[in-house]
Amino acid sequence: MQIIKNICNYRELLKSNVKKDIRGRYKGSFLGVLWSFINPLLQVVVYWIVFPYLFRGAGIDNYLVYLITGIIPWNFFLVVITGGTTAIKGNAGIIKKVYFPREILLISQVLSGLVNFLISCVIILIFCIGTGEGVSIYLATLPLLALIQAILNLGLIFILGAINVYVQDIEHIVGFVLQMGFYATPVIYSLNMLPTSSLLYKLISLNPMTIIINAYRDAFLYQCWPNFLSLFGVLVFSLLVLVIGYFIFRKLEKGFAEVL
Repeated sequence: MQIIKNICNYRELLKSNVKKDIRGRYKGSFLGVLWSFINPLLQVVVYWIVFPYLFRGAGIDNYLVYLITGIIPWNFFLVVITGGTTAIKGNAGIIKKVYFPREILLISQVLSGLVNFLISCVIILIFCIGTGEGVSIYLATLPLLALIQAILNLGLIFILGAINVYVQDIEHIVGFVLQMGFYATPVIYSLNMLPTSSLLYKLISLNPMTIIINAYRDAFLYQCWPNFLSLFGVLVFSLLVLVIGYFIFRKLEKGFAEVL
């Protein structure tokens, strides 16, 4: 596949872009990479205080760990999709001057987001140990889960990043959709709070991020194997999105230099 060949041929450029993305995220910040820990912790504190107060009957055990195992994977998704949507347009100057496979810009977004996510997973481990949940062999599924999510992320930003060059309203639409997607994914609430026969329950159950986040919770919080059949479905869907996304990207890539 061409994408694999490009990654191999331009691996040094990819490495430098990943480093630049990670450093750029905390450039000028006194705390630097510590914000990888602070940002999700601040979110968790807010929801931990507010959500149980609003939904006293929710009945979610160890809600603190439940929250953090939802927020950190969601932030991985949010950061990559947001950054990937504007990555091509944001590097217009380089694209006009130097030739390199443009997909490197998007792949580096996913890889830098993945590194940041894995760093943030340390927080989950700390909370699991601190609340008495501990750690287990089921954490062996973490690389698989992160890989599936990374594939899904990459496929989506291939589409969004390419289209955003031509239709710049996309980045604003994406911001709105991501906000809606947060509430369409059981990050701060449990899917069990909804009637199982309702259409909303069925739609949220089919959300790929619902399946992925539930799998993270199985590994960290519930200490059991995830639903591999559902995960396989998400993997197939993610690979399909990746193939379609890369096809769209290659088609639209030809006009990047002219439009930017």
